[in-house]
Amino acid sequence: MNLTPRIRQITQESMSKLTEWLTYTSVPLGVWLAVITGYINLSYATEWQEIFLFLPLIALLVFGFYAASVVLYRTFTFNDCNMEAAELKKEIEEAKKDLRTKGIFS
Repeated sequence: MNLTPRIRQITQESMSKLTEWLTYTSVPLGVWLAVITGYINLSYATEWQEIFLFLPLIALLVFGFYAASVVLYRTFTFNDCNMEAAELKKEIEEAKKDLRTKGIFS
């Protein structure tokens, strides 16, 4: 029995975006805090203590670079809509003409 569609449906119905973000960020942060405080004793955690300390900051920076690159990529590849622009200009002129006949626009 595949529960994934049902879980996705429940998530979309009852969880707000804030609840989703808090859930998905609290679990990794909880694990990170447990490793840093020594509650979870991992052999490589002591060897890589400096890296583990800055792991949330590194993840935040990587996410920031990813978000900035997505925004820049989509900005640079945004399509021009010449036909729609001409149609919009025509509708603006028609609206101005209509407002002039009503004496609202001079």
